[in-house]
Amino acid sequence: MFSHISMNWRGQPLTSHEVIVNLIANTTTDKGLKIQAELDTGCYPTGIKVTDQELHDVALEPAAFHGEWNYTITPRTTQD
Repeated sequence: MFSHISMNWRGQPLTSHEVIVNLIANTTTDKGLKIQAELDTGCYPTGIKVTDQELHDVALEPAAFHGEWNYTITPRTTQD
């Protein structure tokens, strides 16, 4: 996806958030992938620390190829 976005905005001045979002949103691939994009103007706190236990509790499934970089995060089921 990112390579297609980069090719789509190649040579375009990235002068505003609107220009960037529109260039991303108008990206398609030969196989028919269409990108959707919108600007998120939310405010998010910084400096939040994740404990080792919280990170351990994330359900990561490593991919066969470079699982340290490529993985799937799956929902955990809760047991009451």
